[in-house]
Amino acid sequence: MALFRTYHPQPPLSGFINIFWLYKGYNPPHEMERVFPDGSIEMIINLEENLIKVYDQKNHNRFKSFRGSLISGPRSEFAVIDTACQASTMGVHFKPGGAFPFLKLPANELCNEHVSLETLWGIKADQMREQLIEAKTPLAKFQILEQYLIRMMTGVSEHHPAVVFAISKFQDYPNQWKIADVTARIGLSSRRFIQVFKEEVGLTPKQFSRIQRFQNVLRLIEGGEQVNWIDIALSCGYYDQAHFIHDFRSFSGICPTTYQSLQGKQKNHVPLGQ
Repeated sequence: MALFRTYHPQPPLSGFINIFWLYKGYNPPHEMERVFPDGSIEMIINLEENLIKVYDQKNHNRFKSFRGSLISGPRSEFAVIDTACQASTMGVHFKPGGAFPFLKLPANELCNEHVSLETLWGIKADQMREQLIEAKTPLAKFQILEQYLIRMMTGVSEHHPAVVFAISKFQDYPNQWKIADVTARIGLSSRRFIQVFKEEVGLTPKQFSRIQRFQNVLRLIEGGEQVNWIDIALSCGYYDQAHFIHDFRSFSGICPTTYQSLQGKQKNHVPLGQ
């Protein structure tokens, strides 16, 4: 029987993390999935095999292998993952800009990259995974993960106010706020703002804003059988339908109508398809 659980960590982690999640016994009928960018960073831990595969976008015979646990950096494009690793997996979905206290390096160094957690945490990554495997209940696993993350927080654990302000505006009004609008309100030069934003979030403000607009499209069409794509494009701030389709393809690798036919229970995960 499939098991899916989520857990909301307590402060101080709640300021940086959306949820912990746990899958067990999930065997999808497809071998690979596209994972779309949402502006955040993900930690993934395989509790069964000591292996996670991430495939080349164009040549699915090529892949990178990671031992046990990895960090999926902020993305400006989709990734292709091996769904076999979802049979018993848990992880951390960080808020946008929320992973920097746990990384010990600027988040932009992980842009469009997957990195072994062992590379960043050393032996503690393996120790945590072993304890997670041994824990008997979902709650016990979540509590172990919570304790490790608290211990791994660095002393620099406060967001730059300009980043907090910009993330809020780009998420709430993705088709309205521009970089010039933000810099006019925060008292930083455009160059300095872009630098600070990249170091905490891992993407440029422009990339992040475009991704939030793309995510807004996914929310609007979720579960809808009849979609007026022209209305969607214009309401989300695209110049025209061609601009909309180009942006959608750049983030997902597929056209909007194909996504609609493939979408499943998870908004940002679809079978690889065509």
